[in-house]
Amino acid sequence: MRASHVDVVVVGAGLAGVSAARQIASAGRSVRVLDARDRVGGRTVGHALMNGFTVEMGGQWVGRTQTAVLTLIDELGLQTYPTYDTGAGITARDGTVIRYDDETLGLPEEGLTEIARLQSELERLAATVPLASPWATPEAGELDRHTFDSWLTMHTDERIALAFYRLLSRGIFSAEASEMSVLHFLFYIASGGMIDVLIGTTGGAQELRIEGGSHRISERMAEELGEAAIELGKPVHVIMQDEGAVTVVHAGGQITAQRVIVALPPTLSGRLRYAPPLPAMRDGLTQQLPMGTVIKVQAVYEAPFWRNDGLSGQALSLEDPLEITFDNSPPDGSCGVLVGFLEGVHAREAARLQPERRRELVIECLRKYFGPGAANPTEYVERDWAAEEFTRGCYGARLGAGVWTQFGKALVEPVARIHWAGAETSDVWNGYMEGAVRSGRRAAAEVLANL
Repeated sequence: MRASHVDVVVVGAGLAGVSAARQIASAGRSVRVLDARDRVGGRTVGHALMNGFTVEMGGQWVGRTQTAVLTLIDELGLQTYPTYDTGAGITARDGTVIRYDDETLGLPEEGLTEIARLQSELERLAATVPLASPWATPEAGELDRHTFDSWLTMHTDERIALAFYRLLSRGIFSAEASEMSVLHFLFYIASGGMIDVLIGTTGGAQELRIEGGSHRISERMAEELGEAAIELGKPVHVIMQDEGAVTVVHAGGQITAQRVIVALPPTLSGRLRYAPPLPAMRDGLTQQLPMGTVIKVQAVYEAPFWRNDGLSGQALSLEDPLEITFDNSPPDGSCGVLVGFLEGVHAREAARLQPERRRELVIECLRKYFGPGAANPTEYVERDWAAEEFTRGCYGARLGAGVWTQFGKALVEPVARIHWAGAETSDVWNGYMEGAVRSGRRAAAEVLANL
């Protein structure tokens, strides 16, 4: 086995891991990044279409309040451009397709009134959540005892409002409202600037895209670090530590270091072996942070035909499995791309279908929303993130009832020489690329302070 020594080992070459390594290297310390995949980027990855344009098959958007990742994009010499957001939107509900060009989202007045009332109450509660310690929220025990869905049904019986917030849960978490505590929902929306920011395009979290794709952020940082600092195709098996050092055993070798940063989704970090074993609280935490379920799809057309109809390409449905779509075309409009998402229960059901039937299901939805022009894409690509061995789901992990108050303190607390990073560990923009970058920098700062 090939042995080596560095100051810091980073496990995981996603945005969090490579951001941490970049900060450690800039401080003059030696660092080695290990990743089981054959690429960097983690939950960001690109796919080249037949015409050469790259679409994002993982995380892709950034918003203007996401200052850490925007600054990083600028430092790396990358450029952003706005998501197409001109024209009317589409909402499918009650067996009809409704076109709207205002703030009603095509929803009836009584439903909108109740949605707004619930949003006001949710955001009032979210404002009381201390982001660095959600377990210290007033009435934390009660808020953590209920799922988001049970909270909704306790506070309304208006069917459109219930359908909207259940869709919102899938759209933000790729999970059902019944699969997370209301405390987690409150923490998450507060972390990202509240609901309108999270779901918004212009002025919201979906405002900007990165030229060449979001995976270029990790690739540029990896280029700065150099080939010697990153080893791909190296699944980590064991992390051993004692008073003097930490040893990381991976496929084909081992590396000793003073500190290690584990920048994996919590559910994957819990599958590594540790010697000595992790404290019971940390292990208990990782047993209860499941990932969301999402299949991201892209349908490609010769042109963005919906724009000629005055449509933005944005659709939402309260009754179809493909609940959300956006215009994902190149900035020059040289071809048309509609991106959509099968999320939560819809993704789990669709994953059981044969690929051809799943494609038919998606195209049926697009045809319903955008007309016969959507029936025959020139190209169709999809990615089921739950099926990926070294991801096992997107967009991120969620905390169910009781987890924040019982185990939350273990989420970022170092275990001797082991430190934790990843989008799920950030208190600002948790679960997003912004949160991943922030988490890597936080973990790097912890490590540097202890070297």
